[in-house]
Amino acid sequence: MMAAIAAARLGVSVALVERNQKVGRKLYITGKGRCNVTNHCTAAEVQAAVPRNGKFLYSVLEHTPPAWVEAFFESLSVPLKVERGNRVFPASDKAADIIDALFFELKSLRVPIVHDRVLEIGLQENKVVKLESGDAISCKAVILATGGLSYPATGSTGDGHQIAKELGHTVIKARPSLVPLESPDPFCDRMQGLALKNVVLTVKNQKKKVVYQEQGELLFTHFGLSGPLVLSASAHMRDFEKEQYACAIDLKPALDEPALDARLLRELSAGANRDMDNLLGALAPRLLVPVLLERADIPGNKKAHDLTKQERRHLLELFKSFSVAVSGPRPIEEAIITSGGVKVTEVDPKTMQSKKVPGLFFAGELLDVDAYTGGFNLQIAWATGRAAGEGAAEFVLAERASLS
Repeated sequence: MMAAIAAARLGVSVALVERNQKVGRKLYITGKGRCNVTNHCTAAEVQAAVPRNGKFLYSVLEHTPPAWVEAFFESLSVPLKVERGNRVFPASDKAADIIDALFFELKSLRVPIVHDRVLEIGLQENKVVKLESGDAISCKAVILATGGLSYPATGSTGDGHQIAKELGHTVIKARPSLVPLESPDPFCDRMQGLALKNVVLTVKNQKKKVVYQEQGELLFTHFGLSGPLVLSASAHMRDFEKEQYACAIDLKPALDEPALDARLLRELSAGANRDMDNLLGALAPRLLVPVLLERADIPGNKKAHDLTKQERRHLLELFKSFSVAVSGPRPIEEAIITSGGVKVTEVDPKTMQSKKVPGLFFAGELLDVDAYTGGFNLQIAWATGRAAGEGAAEFVLAERASLS
C-alpha cells in the first residue's frame, strides 16, 4: 500500500494486486490489534534494531525515518501517541484506522485494487503480470511486496519467494523470528497460562555469552515460553541448528541477593509454623510455588522453621535464576516475522530495484531484513515501500522520457 501510494503520488498509473478480500490484513494483528506503526526514534536507532543486514537499510531509513512516517499518518488524519519503549500507536488504539487511512489514500489517488493472486511475472519484451483468474496486467515495472512466511492466513504464503526465484534471484532460507520458544521442561505445561511481569530474562549461548537480557513480561504455555520478552529474545537466537541456548528468569530483579535473602528470612520468621507451600505464596504466584519447591527439593508440607540454610540457598538461587531449557522456536507459521528472503546484495539499497531484472522492485519482509519488536519491522515496511514506489515510478518516467 505504501509503495502504491508513493508511486501514484509521482503521477504514474498504478494497480495494486491483493490476494485477500481486504487490504492490510496483517496490520490488523500487529501490536495486539492496535498496530505498532513505528518507533519514535532516529533512523540510526532503527538501523541498530535490525540484527540482519541493517546497513542495507541506511539510505531508505535516512529518506523515510520514523518522523516522516508519523507525519505521513497524521497528514491522513490519524492522530498518534507514543508509549513505553517509544512505540507509536494510533491514538484510537485501532489498527483499522491505519488500514483505512491507507485505503482511502489509495482511493483518492485512483489506484485500483485487483483482488486476485499473481501466478507469474514477465519482465522481458512484453512486460505482464499473469493472474490466477486468467487475466493479465500489462506494466512497465513491478513491485513485489508479498511478505515472508509468517501468518499465512494473512496472505504471506511464500508466493513472493517463488516468483523472485523464477526471476533469477537468490532467496535466503526463511526462518521464524519474533516467535515463541519450545521447552522440554515439563513444568512449563504445569504452569500454562502463568504470566510473569517485571521479570528479567537472560539468554546465553553454549559459550555462556549473554545474547539477550531485558526486563518485561513473559508467559508459560503448554509448549514452553511466549510473551513480549520471549518474542524479542527469539530474534537474538538465530542459530538453533548450531547453537544451544539457555534461558534464565530473575523473578525478583528489584532485589539483589542479600536483600532477597533478608526478605526470605523475614517471611520464614513471621510464618515459622506455616507449611512452605503456603508461606511461599507471599513471594511467588500460586502456579509457580510447587515448581519452586520441587526444584529446590523441599517438601510442600515442610514447616518454615525446619528449613535448612542450604534449602533456603536453593530457593534464593531459583528466585534469582529460574532456568528454562529451550529446544527451538515454534513453527514459522506462528512467527510474527520471517528472517530470510531475497538476498539484499542483489537489490539496489536506494531504489529497491533488482540488480538482475530491470523494472523489478522489492519491499518489506520479502527482503532478507528483520528487526526486533517495537515498531521497527513496520518502519522497514514503510521505508522500503516508499523507496520501491518512488523508484518504480522514476523508472517508468525515465523510460517514458527516453521514448519521447
